[in-house]
Amino acid sequence: MTDNDLFKRLLILRTPGVGPVRYRELIKQFGGVDAAADAVEQSDSIRDAVLREIENAKKLNVYYICDDMPEYPIQLRKLKNHPPVLSVRGNITTLSRPTVGIVGTRHATAAGMGFVAELAQKFAEHNIVVASGMAMGTDTAAHRGALRANGENQTIAILAGGVDSIWPLENESLYWEIIARGAVISEMPVGFAPMAQNFVQRNRLIAGISEKLILGEADLKSGSMTTVRFAIQANREIWAIPSHPSDSRAAGPNSLIKSGAARLCSGQSDFFKNEKKTFINVKNEKNFDSENPILDALGMIPVSESVLSEIVKKTISEIKSELVVLELQGLVRKVDGGYVRV
Repeated sequence: MTDNDLFKRLLILRTPGVGPVRYRELIKQFGGVDAAADAVEQSDSIRDAVLREIENAKKLNVYYICDDMPEYPIQLRKLKNHPPVLSVRGNITTLSRPTVGIVGTRHATAAGMGFVAELAQKFAEHNIVVASGMAMGTDTAAHRGALRANGENQTIAILAGGVDSIWPLENESLYWEIIARGAVISEMPVGFAPMAQNFVQRNRLIAGISEKLILGEADLKSGSMTTVRFAIQANREIWAIPSHPSDSRAAGPNSLIKSGAARLCSGQSDFFKNEKKTFINVKNEKNFDSENPILDALGMIPVSESVLSEIVKKTISEIKSELVVLELQGLVRKVDGGYVRV
């Protein structure tokens, strides 16, 4: 694809009021990209913005993939009204591999994150790419679990902002690890900061790019449940990891299993033969063995102070004070991205 062809495609897409549906209507109406680009009314500011975007993308080693190119993800292309153009940072070949989506709450338990990480690692070891949204909690566990496996093309992060927009900031180190050994993709312009509505679009892409979707801990109003609904609409295979029914984070997956909308995921043996079966720890972590709620929320996946504050319902200053004591006691350790339990 030439720079001029890319410029015209982006010029159409970046025109206000033009999304994937309108984009295809214009191309069909005018008989091609060139004629459609000439037909839409663009101000000089839009043209300049597209030129700047392409220039910045080159500086950042960001690539563009159009849906008529062989590199475009096969499953995503099947999605109705899929993005005509994706921006990619990292290894483009990651997008051509079989992919499983793993999603769940930002406020996952240590047991839930550990289970997800082990499962993601096993998929990566079997050359299946793990896709998620790079949020804290379950998403982070999925990405980091996949990155434990040797080799490249292990994981895809789908962002709500541009591929150069790192969010959340606590996952900056994870972002660079994914670029080095996988790919970060987005349908948003380079330099675009995510807004609330963009996360729903992001969730749709996670569902669309995946051959199957696995749901970890999530309450009924979680954004991950939106991802599941998109996956159901796209006719994807849905799996859900059960948890203790007294925990609100079990409501999402348990309801899907109960209704028959998802298969029960009890471990890696559900997907790979001759693998030892593992089961999620279904104890209520809030009520059992909980001498310290902060310890209860920590595991092998780093959790930031801000996320801990939301989980245990304490101020960040209180969290910091308690973490200092726990660290001196040798019970927790500060690592890149937050704290882990020792």
